[in-house]
Amino acid sequence: MAMRKVYSEIKGMKLKEVPGYFKPMLSMGYLKKSVQRGLDNYHAKYIETDSIEPLFHVCFGGMIFSYLVALPNERRHLEHKKHAEQH
Repeated sequence: MAMRKVYSEIKGMKLKEVPGYFKPMLSMGYLKKSVQRGLDNYHAKYIETDSIEPLFHVCFGGMIFSYLVALPNERRHLEHKKHAEQH
């Protein structure tokens, strides 16, 4: 949805105008405001409504994080196993 908004705003611009459109969006102040706005929206949508979904977000996020942390070790193990089978 946000990409549609950006696309619709820049599709009528000339190529020289596009960097001027994106440059303010890359400042630290803008990024901080965007993160704060996202956190406020999350809080309003899930926390204030006493929803169970934040618990699911934490559980699935933890599973994904642990998988990503263990992935290099698993890949190293599989490469070792593959190398051992060749010899």
